[in-house]
Amino acid sequence: MSAQNIRVGFIGLGSQGAPMARRIIEAGYPVTLWARRAATLEPFADTAAKVAGSPAELAAASDLVCLCVFADADVEEVVAGVLDGIAAGGVIAVHSTVHPDTCRRLAAVAAERNVRLIDAPVSGGAPAAEEGRLLVMAGGDEETVEYCRPVFASYGDPIAHLGPVGAGQITKLLNNVLFTAHLGTAASLLTLGGSLGVDPVRLAGVISHGSGNSFALQRVADGGGTLDRIGGHAGPQLRKDISLIAGLADAAGAPAGAVLDAADAALALMNVSR
Repeated sequence: MSAQNIRVGFIGLGSQGAPMARRIIEAGYPVTLWARRAATLEPFADTAAKVAGSPAELAAASDLVCLCVFADADVEEVVAGVLDGIAAGGVIAVHSTVHPDTCRRLAAVAAERNVRLIDAPVSGGAPAAEEGRLLVMAGGDEETVEYCRPVFASYGDPIAHLGPVGAGQITKLLNNVLFTAHLGTAASLLTLGGSLGVDPVRLAGVISHGSGNSFALQRVADGGGTLDRIGGHAGPQLRKDISLIAGLADAAGAPAGAVLDAADAALALMNVSR
């Protein structure tokens, strides 16, 4: 089977999943969609994508099923449905950010049915998905990741293979811890600048051209110099991710160091302390 003939199923048409699915469709792959809410399917009415009545029906029409749902419980529920329909030899790619053990456990269940499951969380948000430049962090055997790579390339660049199942999730969680720490540091810096008589928005604009620039600084500046806006829509997700990495560090006896302290301080500024 050539890469272009891979039949792709996509579940999870939220703010990030929807542009990912559209990129796959526009790349010419045969795509089947399923969603709990019919409204999320409406934007795809102008595409060649087919709509399935259940995860199992979608899986029966797919060689590769991509999941971009929210939490561990959602992933487990959807994978159970997909496994009821996917043929032996099929592949499931979990783009959600969840506990690595969730993916390892589900990969073992899938393997019993001769189905391959990899984790492939993404970073960059909707704008990056729309432009085909999401960072894809994959965990799984090399052959399966390479099988998925042409599809992933429709919305992702770079696509990094980090190791066995679970490695992608650990990498994404670490990325989110550092991003959260950067958010708190940037917001605190802009507050300090204001206290010292420098306008926070102008300060952010200047630093954006200096060595102190960061993606997080730009997000804080876009929010007016505080974490109020980003905390309102991303705070709960970041709290979940930081709690997960803290638990992994504790279980491994690994000192998290200053980055976790800084991330916790950022959560406190967002009023979503873990």
